[in-house]
Amino acid sequence: MLYCIIFCTFAVANCIGMSEAKYVSEVRTIPAQIADVYRVLSNLKNLERVKDLIPKDKVQELEIENDSITMKVDGLGQRITIGIVDRIENDTIKFGAEGLPMDNNFWIQLKPGENDTTFVRLTLKADIPMMFKMMLDKKIQKGIDDAAVMLTQFPYNQWI
Repeated sequence: MLYCIIFCTFAVANCIGMSEAKYVSEVRTIPAQIADVYRVLSNLKNLERVKDLIPKDKVQELEIENDSITMKVDGLGQRITIGIVDRIENDTIKFGAEGLPMDNNFWIQLKPGENDTTFVRLTLKADIPMMFKMMLDKKIQKGIDDAAVMLTQFPYNQWI
């Protein structure tokens, strides 16, 4: 969900001069087995359990399906859809977005840890207008890192 909120800062239409940027979170540890983590994260319908945490002044008209989330994000002025475009069981979940003013992709990588833990890392690649890149780099990186921390706090074992 934080994925869409990060992009609300890019409500810029038809900017000249895009720059590809890549943001990678720190590797975090989730206290759950990789199969449980994958099962929860690969079904976006599970976000129904935490949708009350989404600021209603930033995101409206939220629709959650198994493979996609559609919403209107404050500052963007249009509906966007974020959907799962590829899954590799117990390894990677890749996302794409429609309705954003830039090309982007986002993925969650999972690796098994010891003692029923899972390592998680988030990666975002986006074409950002050059005039905004320097201004937004730290904020986007913080958003990716915060999202990775948030993923460590879900009760995966209870959501199965």
